[in-house]
Amino acid sequence: MEDEKIYKLIDFSNYRLIKSKKQNKILDLDYVNYYTLNIQEMNNLDYKVALLVDKRTYFQYYCSLIRKKQQIIFTFIPIEDFNLVSLKISLFLVSFSLYLTTNAFFFSDNTMHAIYTDNGYSNFLIHIPQIMISSVISTIINIILKQLSLSENSILSFKEIKQVNLSYKKANKVKVYLLIKFLLFFIISIILTIFFWYFISCFCAVYINTQIILIKDTLISFGISMLYPFGINLLPGIFRITALRAKFKNKECLYKFSQFIALI
Repeated sequence: MEDEKIYKLIDFSNYRLIKSKKQNKILDLDYVNYYTLNIQEMNNLDYKVALLVDKRTYFQYYCSLIRKKQQIIFTFIPIEDFNLVSLKISLFLVSFSLYLTTNAFFFSDNTMHAIYTDNGYSNFLIHIPQIMISSVISTIINIILKQLSLSENSILSFKEIKQVNLSYKKANKVKVYLLIKFLLFFIISIILTIFFWYFISCFCAVYINTQIILIKDTLISFGISMLYPFGINLLPGIFRITALRAKFKNKECLYKFSQFIALI
């Protein structure tokens, strides 16, 4: 019987599977390499691979999403990833400046009039629409800046190549690609920072009574963006853990759906 089985070693980045050509199913796993996977690699595992190696609980998976997607935690609490800490901090500072500026942009004539008639005070309910709009716009711009400043996806694509010759070629391409990305990020960040500084300086100089209100609105919108990952990331784990714990191991669509939700 053993002679009838032909085994093939298949390399998937940092983990390896032994697959039977005849039965076309996973038979064994190299757990030594499994332990070298970081959060991003674990969360992006193929369904059949995850069935074998992802033994995390719902809470552990939830924490992994929070560590990747909550900006304060992602920036200041070290995790094993392939992003530069200096770029993380730069991204965080630009993000906060972005929230401050977008909130100032959406101070309408009605808001200014209400502040004037109330001698520098304003009803909080008036500011809710501008806080929500500025939060959405800031989040969208922040996503674009993340694409330019984070390098983990590029590094992981390089790790998948095992041939020495191809790896050297890919390494050079990844290096050039990352240099261009980082250069664009710093150019855009510097331009945005100068604009933010100039706009906020003029705004606060002209509308003196709005300074405290602007800071409050900014902290609220920025706080919302920092808190919503704790809520929205409760969903992916429900579908992922259900798919991985399924009795017949046939919930691949549910598993992929959980990965899709985790991207939000």
